[in-house]
Amino acid sequence: MENLYEKVAYLRGLADGLGVSEESKEGRLIRSIIDVLDEFADAINELDTRYCELEDVVESLDEDLEKLEDEVYEDYDDEEYDDYYDEEDEDEDLIEITCPNCKVTFYLEEDEYLNEDEIECPNCNEVIYLDELEEEYDHEEYDQDYEDDEKDEESEENGQNK
Repeated sequence: MENLYEKVAYLRGLADGLGVSEESKEGRLIRSIIDVLDEFADAINELDTRYCELEDVVESLDEDLEKLEDEVYEDYDDEEYDDYYDEEDEDEDLIEITCPNCKVTFYLEEDEYLNEDEIECPNCNEVIYLDELEEEYDHEEYDQDYEDDEKDEESEENGQNK
């Protein structure tokens, strides 16, 4: 910051040495620019001072937080936590639901799907009756199974004809 003050002082001295007078338009402009630069240097110096103070406070808070974390989590093992939540995530079964109204696909936990009769689409807010969806899915699964069986039979027949 001292460097800014030195540069402004140099420019002020240079203007004085060149005989820049405030009597001319150009002289007033140059002197005004130098005054504004001096004000900028003051503002930057004050910001730098505040920044240093804030940096000290943040550093102190960080140290205090680190001590607190050490006290609270001293027996904590990251791997145990990760293993617990990995196992829990594996246990969750999600059911894919496609809204018949807006065709947006979303997921429900299996428990929620089994325990609810109707849900609200998160996209269009229309009520979806799960019983109706089950019937549609049952027909789709049956159709898909039937198509798969037909393809298997055709491939077996083609294999025997060769």
